[in-house]
Amino acid sequence: MSASRKKVLAIVLAGGEGKRLMPLTADRAKPAVPFAGIYRLIDFALSNVVNSGYLQVVVLTQYKSHSLDRHVTQTWRMSTMLGNYVTPVPAQQRVGKHWYLGSADAIYQSLNLIKDEKPDIVVVVGADHVYRMDFSQMVAQHVESGAACTVAAIRQPISLADQFGVIDVVPDEPSRIRDFLEKPTDPVGLPSSPGEVLASMGNYVFDADALVEAVTRDATTPGSKHDMGGDIVPAFVRRSQAGVYDYRDNVVPGATDRDRGYWRDVGTLGSYYAAHMDVVSPLPVFNLYNFDWPIYTAYGPQPPVKIVQGGDGTKAEVDEAVLSPGAVVTGGAVSRSVLSPAVRVESGAEVSGSVLLNGVQVGAGAVVRNAILDKNVVVPAGAQVGVDSEADRARGFVVENGLTVLGKDQPFPA
Repeated sequence: MSASRKKVLAIVLAGGEGKRLMPLTADRAKPAVPFAGIYRLIDFALSNVVNSGYLQVVVLTQYKSHSLDRHVTQTWRMSTMLGNYVTPVPAQQRVGKHWYLGSADAIYQSLNLIKDEKPDIVVVVGADHVYRMDFSQMVAQHVESGAACTVAAIRQPISLADQFGVIDVVPDEPSRIRDFLEKPTDPVGLPSSPGEVLASMGNYVFDADALVEAVTRDATTPGSKHDMGGDIVPAFVRRSQAGVYDYRDNVVPGATDRDRGYWRDVGTLGSYYAAHMDVVSPLPVFNLYNFDWPIYTAYGPQPPVKIVQGGDGTKAEVDEAVLSPGAVVTGGAVSRSVLSPAVRVESGAEVSGSVLLNGVQVGAGAVVRNAILDKNVVVPAGAQVGVDSEADRARGFVVENGLTVLGKDQPFPA
């Protein structure tokens, strides 16, 4: 049967706790963290799956999932007449009195979803990366190869190999995995490109029956961490049943030479911030304006952006900025920044190199530099954030590698 005739179920693993993104994950799951003004991180995975033509999607959630569940159920609605759906599924303790022990255990505890749907192929993707990918091309390679498991991989410099799960390929069969190495210190480069390695993207394609058998066996394997990358994939590798899909071969409609192959793991505050700077640059490394492969979301009944002079006649200045619906800049200066819905920047205020999430208010004459301000933070008139690291620490703000971060609703000390 050709790939186009296979029945595909997509599973999005969205249970991430996101400890390295604290305080942004203090009140929400990592996949629910806002990104680029109007999106949530999970919107990128879901948009890729849906744009690939896979319209039966389950989202496995666990930690602090309320805002994530609400976003998915309110935003991701499709035709039930055609049997299409995106539905969040919380951890349910179906196989015992414990929550998910790892990504593989999450699937094992949710096997009823696979048994009910009876797919031929299961696409398993993470929920907290920023990228575009047509999974149908990966599925086509998977079916043609005859592999039971295929891992998506992105090329990375060999010097960064110790930061990733690295895929070692069979020299004369570059689409077949010989070994799966977790953060190796002495990696071997690709046969065709010795200065590069293939790093796992955390996206997989499985024959459905092979996945069911693998996670069921893993559930009773002593010493297993019940992890897709750390346990399930290596098991397929040992049986010579694992293939690799090179992300470089993925062709997304509307992609440009500059943003083709972009993939960002936003698992730390630094990478989350850097991904935003990729978006606001004059020639964006990641292009949000590719209408041939849209990123879907919902941001509520927000009015248009408004940029006006202040009451004292101060002109508003905006450059290299992403402004979301409902944002108002009144005589302030905004540069190299992202303003989310309902953000207010008052007269004489300066916002530069910063990410302001929903409802943030920057008072008149205030200065915000190199900062991430979570929802509803109020910066008083004349106050400063990101100007003096020691002063920021003394106020109880998170300061990390030159970046100042305030959590959701965090008060600004007098």
